[in-house]
Amino acid sequence: MKLERSPFVVSIADLLRTPGHRRELELKGPIGELRSAGTVVDAAVEVDVRVGLEAISEGVVADGRISAAWRGECRRCLKTVGGDVDVEFRELFEREPKEGETYPLGHEEIDLEALIREALLLALPLAPLCEASCQGICPTCGADLNEGPCGCPPAGRDPRWAALDDLHLS
Repeated sequence: MKLERSPFVVSIADLLRTPGHRRELELKGPIGELRSAGTVVDAAVEVDVRVGLEAISEGVVADGRISAAWRGECRRCLKTVGGDVDVEFRELFEREPKEGETYPLGHEEIDLEALIREALLLALPLAPLCEASCQGICPTCGADLNEGPCGCPPAGRDPRWAALDDLHLS
């Protein structure tokens, strides 16, 4: 069984021999499942990466843009929502990477997968909404308030906040 090479592993032998040169690439492929606070990039989703690679004395600078489709649940009404995440990046690959700051530079190639996964995870929405004016669901009966009132009596005032009624700010 032959292992498939990641589309995000890029040969940079030509760049390392000519510092100061730059190369532009367009890469596409699945990155595996990413999950952040209920927002998901599915394992089969094709991630689009436009990257510029430039050799410098410290290593290789990678900059560009990453795009991928995501899905999740509206935080108010729990309907399925989705969209596209689009994030820019600029990172350094070097022979002796500093943990949390730079990425490892291979002998004659770099693997962009860790950079892509990290950038996407940080850009995914933490609390997606179906729309900004979403009314959510009734906490009593669970009816979708976007479809109209549910008929439950209005919630009474919380007695823990009663002391604020006497506060008058001028």
